[in-house]
Order: sequence, then structure tokens, then C-alpha cells
Amino acid sequence: MTALLKPELLSVEEYIEGELLSEVRHEYVGGLVYAMAGASDDHNRVARNILTTLDVALRGKRCEPFGSDMKFKIPKFDSFYYPDVLVTCDPTDNAKYFRERPTVVFEVLSPETERTDTREKRYAYATVDALKVYVLVAQDRAEATLLRQTGAGTWTSEVIKGLDATLSLPEIGVEIPLARIYERTAVLA
Repeated sequence: MTALLKPELLSVEEYIEGELLSEVRHEYVGGLVYAMAGASDDHNRVARNILTTLDVALRGKRCEPFGSDMKFKIPKFDSFYYPDVLVTCDPTDNAKYFRERPTVVFEVLSPETERTDTREKRYAYATVDALKVYVLVAQDRAEATLLRQTGAGTWTSEVIKGLDATLSLPEIGVEIPLARIYERTAVLA
């Protein structure tokens, strides 16, 4: 999240309508709108590699992955975020421009977003009971942190490192080698 776009509060309806017309994406937090910063080439490669791997792995199955243009609505805080990748498995979670009950959410960390992703979004995402795994993926080294819901509002943290490691997501029946996530990035250069 970057600079505050407008100092006045907007309703959810005004935000959604504005996003449909805007050339720049914005996150919405409690009535305030924040313009999104652009992402680096490696950030885009990592997110694309995750999304395409999930798309192939989940083809013909109940769960469906979405890229960074699908919003994640956090009802408790009246907020909307744009995660890099989300996977939804609930067929009733089918609003046209956002999802409320994803099973897995990925954020690719960058110097500009790391603080928001690891603090604000982590706290907000943890309020969504349907979310089972929040994955924070470094873009400059082969490393991912999996925050996994264990029930009753408790979460565990697991860090996997190295290009020979595999990101295991039994919640959606998918495993992704970290080497696949970092294809074409400086991590493999």
C-alpha cells in the first residue's frame, strides 16, 4: 500500500464503482483509499509462476486461483486488498469483483509492501475463518513463510528455504517446488 489517495471516507459502493473506472488499483481500508505501487519484474515473475502452477494443478477441481486483480474483502474491517494470488474453494464465494472466503492467499514481499503484508494484512487476513494458509513469498531469495490456521483463531508459522524445498499445500492438494516459483528470476541467475 502506498500514498493515501483521498483524505475523505468513501463507502464500499463508491470504492467498488471507482475501481471499475480507475486505471490504477487501490486498496480500501475502513473507508480510506490507497493507491497501489507498481511491482518489479521479479515480483511479477514470482506471482505469475505461482498463479500458472496453481492454474494447471487445480484445473478441473473445485478450487480456483485468481491473480492480483481479484480483491479480497475483509468484512470485519470493511477492507479490500489485492493479494498477489488467492485460491478460493467455496463455490458460493462468487462476487464478480472480489472474494470473501479464500482458502489460500499469497503475497510476494517487496521492500515497499513487506511491512503491510507481514503486519496489517496478516492481522486482517487472520480474521477470515475460511482462510487456511497465508503464504509470504520473498522475491529476492528462495524463501516462503507459511502461516497456517490450526483452529480456534490460532496460527502456526513455517519457513521453507532453498531451491530444493517444496511448498506443500494439502488444504488444496498442491505442492509447488520453490525452484518453480523462482524460474526466470534473479534468484536463479
